Amino acid sequence: MASQVLGLWERLRGVPGGERVFSWGFTWKAPYFRSVRPRFVQVSPNFAALTLPKRRAVLNHIGTVHAIAVCNGLEAAMGALAEATVPAGKRWLPKGMEVSYLAKSTSDLVCSAETDPDTWTSGPEVPVRVKATRDDGTVVVEGVIHLWVTDKKTSAERVASKK
Repeated sequence: MASQVLGLWERLRGVPGGERVFSWGFTWKAPYFRSVRPRFVQVSPNFAALTLPKRRAVLNHIGTVHAIAVCNGLEAAMGALAEATVPAGKRWLPKGMEVSYLAKSTSDLVCSAETDPDTWTSGPEVPVRVKATRDDGTVVVEGVIHLWVTDKKTSAERVASKK
């Protein structure tokens, strides 16, 4: 069964303005991501990408996109990928992030996240490769976000754990 995120993406991507509506809904559910105004361009199992616009609200003191704003975009891409990919009956949580800052972020960016299909069943740790790329093709940030993928608790297990 497709996840709610993937199903919503599939329904909206072909509709005029659908990518904007999806992106707005994604940031409504996870409000912290609104700070970078992501615009999703692809959401699928094992891959997601978004554009992160260079605008005053995300700039640092030298006029480039702040490194942590870039990480926020990378985490949003990873979150969409995880929701579109996590096997039924499993849940995911970010465990950590390792990134390298490679070049100045002087333009709008494409933030992408990618996994290998077999990593979702060999877990519980799932590495998600992430990168942010400038308009000229230069990779400005790359790294790995580590996810912890475990079985979802059943309703009975949740009730029992509250007692």
